[in-house]
Amino acid sequence: MAELTLVLTLYVLYSGSRLFADDALRPAIARAQELLHVERLIGLHWEASLNQVFVEMKVLGLLSSYWYATAHYVVTAAALVWLYRLGERQYVPARRALVAATLVGLALYLLLPTAPPRFVDGYVDVLSLHAADGWWGSDASAPKGLGGLTNQLAAFPSLHAGWALWVAVVVQLHARTPWVRSLGWAHALITAVVIVGTGNHWVLDAVAGWLVIGIGFLIAVRLGRRLDARTGLDERSAQDQPATSSA
Repeated sequence: MAELTLVLTLYVLYSGSRLFADDALRPAIARAQELLHVERLIGLHWEASLNQVFVEMKVLGLLSSYWYATAHYVVTAAALVWLYRLGERQYVPARRALVAATLVGLALYLLLPTAPPRFVDGYVDVLSLHAADGWWGSDASAPKGLGGLTNQLAAFPSLHAGWALWVAVVVQLHARTPWVRSLGWAHALITAVVIVGTGNHWVLDAVAGWLVIGIGFLIAVRLGRRLDARTGLDERSAQDQPATSSA
């Protein structure tokens, strides 16, 4: 329950960033066009063709909509519970990395509001096409009637991609069987394809989400070293204290 609460808290922060973020659409679309320009320069402009496939293949569009609206939270919560059951040594650093990466992502949402492809001419919002078949409304993946509470310009970086990579990394580090580790990487890959194909993120949004997770792990490692050093210092100080005897 504690881990589910953590995921829900991060989700509330993610969605509630709308309360503080700039919701001006014109500069957000301008940033999206800048990302698109960079993608074309380096050959990563895959959104249009992929989005068309998800629109034309209705079953794929429906399944990907459920994946986008569900896997982001369910799989991450399951991974946290699994790590918690493994033990503190595995769980604490991974949790620190997830929280740190999420906070970095939220800061970027506030500093660089960026429109997703579905806000740009030529791209289709696949989740909106299948809203009647799911619990989400026509505004992103928020439950019906709650779209106004979400930050729809929170595209760069993609925390969908970031959290999925976090799952892949912790599974790779701590799972014993190769096929389970393969499932972790498959989850990250499928998520990256889904967020682009559904018109919710640019390719560079996914790349940025992965980089944010890397930053999260670096923060977790450095924080862990500092805490370990502080703990060792405290233990040595306690040992250096003269023993007191009772009368």
